[in-house]
Amino acid sequence: MKRTRLYHIARGLLALGFVAFGMAAQAADDLPGKGVTVQPLKSSLAEEAFQTLLVMRALEKLGYTALPMKDLEPATEHLAIANGDATFMANHWSLLHADFYKNSGGDAKLWRKGVYSDGAVQGYLIDRKTAEQHNITNIAQLKDPAIAKLFDADGDGKADLTGCNPGWGCELAIENHLTAYQLRDTVTHKQGSYAALMADTIARFKQDKPVLYYTWTPYWVSAVLRPGADVVWLQVPFSSSRGGNADTQLPNGKNYGFQANQEQIVANKAFVEKNPAAAKLFEVMKLPIGDINAQNLRMSQGANTQQDLERHTDAWIRVHRPLFDGWIEEARAAAR
Repeated sequence: MKRTRLYHIARGLLALGFVAFGMAAQAADDLPGKGVTVQPLKSSLAEEAFQTLLVMRALEKLGYTALPMKDLEPATEHLAIANGDATFMANHWSLLHADFYKNSGGDAKLWRKGVYSDGAVQGYLIDRKTAEQHNITNIAQLKDPAIAKLFDADGDGKADLTGCNPGWGCELAIENHLTAYQLRDTVTHKQGSYAALMADTIARFKQDKPVLYYTWTPYWVSAVLRPGADVVWLQVPFSSSRGGNADTQLPNGKNYGFQANQEQIVANKAFVEKNPAAAKLFEVMKLPIGDINAQNLRMSQGANTQQDLERHTDAWIRVHRPLFDGWIEEARAAAR
């Protein structure tokens, strides 16, 4: 009788042990990133923080510890990730940053798979009023000094093009276009802080003065200066790209001088090889450009503190909970 009791007690303890083991295994499956720290990067553009924080939130859900994001310019971001000094960036433009990716070691040191945000468009725009008054549709028309002078903001007789910060991929593309389209004698590429330069450009527009600028989507500028209503895209006379002759004509037949682009998450290759959950997460996350534009616009209107940013990100997750949870489950499954 005593032996039977001891036998049943032993069996019960063994069963409890299996249950505890199973619960521990389940917890490990739910938090495959537990004990692993990640370092996110973004550029100096504050508007890239939303996309980055959304990835951080998802990683945290998987158990990873995400450090505060650091700001570096794109070329340095890629190098830091390749060298293992950082883990990932969520704002890699597959075409515009192609040289940065290649020069940092390419697929041997970096990893990218899937598309985080698709259908990004970029190019040159002018105010609609000036475009219609002078029938300006193509940037090559600025070779004409009389046309170029319309966009002269500093009095030197040349058009002032609000362009890209030194070190950005778009800076190199614009510089190539100025040469390819013979615009150097009539157009000045204005560089510095893009946000500050665009603030001046928008102020000029509100004063009913002609404006000429480069921009891209997703970004808040196109929610303030609305293409088709306030401003118009300029086409280019022919496709011209650095290091080759890529066709920049878009599916709609327009040619704005840049190929339609994609934003991807780029990560350190050694990290993703050790962390299949993070790799799957980076691959499956998708964020519509319209959602990025909407959040960026709120930032431009003053809701731009860290608390605002976190509130925007958490609100997006609440609204898209089934989608967000689906990413997490796919990541957990990859870890199992």
